[in-house]
Amino acid sequence: MTAWLSFLVVFLCSWSLRDLVVEACTCVPIHPQDAFCNSDIVIRAKVVGKKLMKDGPFGTMRYTVKQMKMYRGFQIMPHVQYIYTEASESLCGVKLEVNKYQYLITGRVYEGKVYTGLCNWYEKWDRLTLSQRKGLNHRYHLGCSCKIRPCYYLPCFATSKNECIWTDMLSNFGHSGYQAKHYACIQRVEGYCSWYRGWAPPDKTIINATDP
Repeated sequence: MTAWLSFLVVFLCSWSLRDLVVEACTCVPIHPQDAFCNSDIVIRAKVVGKKLMKDGPFGTMRYTVKQMKMYRGFQIMPHVQYIYTEASESLCGVKLEVNKYQYLITGRVYEGKVYTGLCNWYEKWDRLTLSQRKGLNHRYHLGCSCKIRPCYYLPCFATSKNECIWTDMLSNFGHSGYQAKHYACIQRVEGYCSWYRGWAPPDKTIINATDP
């Protein structure tokens, strides 16, 4: 009986730990602009190699990248050679393909290393919209002092002049919704923030607070 109880306890603990690990990675939807502004490093890069590092209980994957362009983080790390992530997707590790695609990668710097994960913004470069690419080059930076407030149910109202209401969650699209793909929340010269969409540079004299 004692041996059976010991086996049962070990089995249940192992099952619970496995379930905990599998369900451990949960990310709150974030607009690409917030992902940009909250990151230490934002780059476009091609993965040219990978190596499993034997550190931590599950290991860390180190990707060797060829940096094509840096959009944020010049003062912290002018050139990125390695990207680190958890080896397990259940711990929010990302899987990048070697010598196949260019990626947009965002991440944080810790002890001189760039770390990214499923809760960071990463995407194949050719899947980004033109508006997102323009945002990376200039527009997102203009809105880093603005606050993008998610709207999960109506009605939603801005509570301060520096807020833009993000409504993609109403259709359960999260960060891949229409606003995330085509809009940036930009601070105007008058001090308020509003959504901007278009191909020309933002006209700071036009009030656009209700768009979209």
